[in-house]
Parts: sequence; structure tokens; C-alpha cells
Amino acid sequence: MESVLGRDQSSIRVSWKSVLSLGADVLPEYKLQAPRIHKWTILHYSPFKAVWDWVILLLVIYTAVFTPYSAAFLLNEVEEQRRRTCGYTCNPLNVVDLVVDVMFIVDILINFRTTYVNHNDEVVSHPGRIAQHYFKGWFLIDIVAAIPFDLLIFRSGSEETTTLIGLLKTARLLRLVRVARKLDRYSEYGAAVLFLLMCTFALIAHWLACIWYAIGNVERTSSARIGGMKIGWLDNLAEQIGKQYNDSDEASGPSIKDKYVTALYFTFSSLTSVGFGNVSPNTNPEKIFSICVMLIGSLMYASIFGNVSAIIQRLYSGTARYHTQMLRVKEFIRFHQIPGGLRQRLEEYFQHACIAAPLILCV
Repeated sequence: MESVLGRDQSSIRVSWKSVLSLGADVLPEYKLQAPRIHKWTILHYSPFKAVWDWVILLLVIYTAVFTPYSAAFLLNEVEEQRRRTCGYTCNPLNVVDLVVDVMFIVDILINFRTTYVNHNDEVVSHPGRIAQHYFKGWFLIDIVAAIPFDLLIFRSGSEETTTLIGLLKTARLLRLVRVARKLDRYSEYGAAVLFLLMCTFALIAHWLACIWYAIGNVERTSSARIGGMKIGWLDNLAEQIGKQYNDSDEASGPSIKDKYVTALYFTFSSLTSVGFGNVSPNTNPEKIFSICVMLIGSLMYASIFGNVSAIIQRLYSGTARYHTQMLRVKEFIRFHQIPGGLRQRLEEYFQHACIAAPLILCV
């Protein structure tokens, strides 16, 4: 009995480690002996690697949220002039971005020393084979995402520097491809799938809000330079809230908070097809972008709610299978006239067995 409990506890510990680990491969359970590894080599299933993967995941999430926001809302000519006079570290976000870049570079070095599992279910620990495997895999994406472009072209003095920094900073989003593949292992958990789908929906709405503001800002500045009519959504927002733009004052107009909340409101209402029209596209670029947002929203709406209905149906199907099997057990007890004590023990055993191994007994 103690040996059975010991095996159950060890299996629970292994399952929790497999859930918390973000690695794509796990050491097969039949290999009980520890693999021989070279010096300064990290096992891909070690606790350090699991914690490090979660740290990198949080940094990638930070990058996915703040990089488009910074490129669209915070990078402008005034900010660039202030950076040149004050220095690169005068803005705390620049320091955080620099730390993120350093962490990504360290992650590349760690990946060069991390073991992996080959096609024969063998743990490869040779540094040369690890480097060759990494070069053929995620090295290019990781190195592009880790390059500090804004620091390399700092003080370049070019007129297109601000736009170039904003475009190059979005290269960090390439790491989301790798994170998406690692999070795919949680697709078997219904609650995790729902949470990831909602986070994906919110993240895409955030990205589209940044693009929506960038389009409106370009339209407003171009119309102001040529003296045209100011009919963009930013000009309408400034008129609605009583914060008019003044071409001689770069700090005039709605605040960053007003512009971001309005842009996010527009993208959410467009993606969910419940737009009220109080924030509407007026220029041709804004209308074209709105059409693209509606197309993206229709696809996302169908995929997300299709997955939600499938998950709920799967949950209800499991409950229906349980009640069907329980009804059969009760019919078996009634037909064979099993005594009360044994009947209660049989029903309790079946309930416990269905909870412990639903795929074996409750099908």
C-alpha cells in the first residue's frame, strides 16, 4: 500500500513539473538514469530552465504589449529631441527595454548550452550538436528580436529616425511565434484555452489600436502641413472633448490616455461588430483600415466562439457519459440484488474511479 501511494505521489509531482515546464520536450519516463552531460550544459527539464522560460515568457508578454504602444504613442519628434539632449537613459522605458534586450541575449547564450531530445528520444548534451540544432531552429528569430535597434541608431540625426525606430522595435514581436508553440501544450486544458483565446483577442485589439492611432496621426499631421481640412478621427476627438490641436504647440490636443482609450474602444467595437459610430473613420486610409479590422474581427469572432462552444460541449459530454455509466451501475446492482453495504461501496468506487481515470472507466 505504501509503495502504491509513493508511486501516486511521484506521478503527481512529475505531472505538475510537466505542466509548469514550458519546454517542448520532456525526458521520457522510462529513462530513469541521469544522462551524461558536458560541463556548463543545462538540462532542458531542470528547474532552472523551467523558471528561466517563465521569466522569458513574461518579458515577451511585456514586449508584445509595450513595444507597439511605445512605437505608436510615445515615439515622436519631441521625444526624439528630448532623448538627444537628455540622453538615452532619461526615459525609464528605455532602460527597461535595454534590460529586456540584455535578457534576450542571455537567453540566446543559454539556448546554446541547453540539451534537447532528438528523434530517438535521446537527450543530446554535446555542445556542437546543440549549437547546430539551435542554428537550424530558432536562432535567427531570437537574434533579430534581441538586437537593440533604437540604441544602435541613437543620435543618428536623420529625419526618419523616429519612424525607423518604431518599425524596427516591432521586430521583437517575432518571439511570440516561439512562445505560441510552447503554450500549445496547454491546449488540452479547457480553461487554459479560453484564457489564451481571450488574451489573444485583447492583444490583437491592442495592436490594431496602435495602428489606428498611427494612421490618424499621419492623417492629421499631413493635413496640417498642406492646410487641408481636418476631418480625421483625432480632430473629431479633439473637438468632442474640447482639447483642440494647435499647430504651434506640439503638446496640444487630447492626452495620450484619451487617444489610446478611444483607439482601443474603436478596435474592440469593430472586432466584435457592435460599433456605435461615435468613433468613425472619415479619410480613405481610415476607412480601408476599418474594413481590414472588420474582416479580422469576423475571423476571430468565429474562431474564438467556435472554440468556446466546442469546449463547453466537451465538458457537457463528459458529464453525460458519467451519468450514463452511473445509471448502468445502478441497473446492475438492482438486477443482481446486491446488498446495501456492498452497493454503497461499489457506487463510491465507481465515482472515485471516474474522477481518477475518466478516460478509462467513463467511456
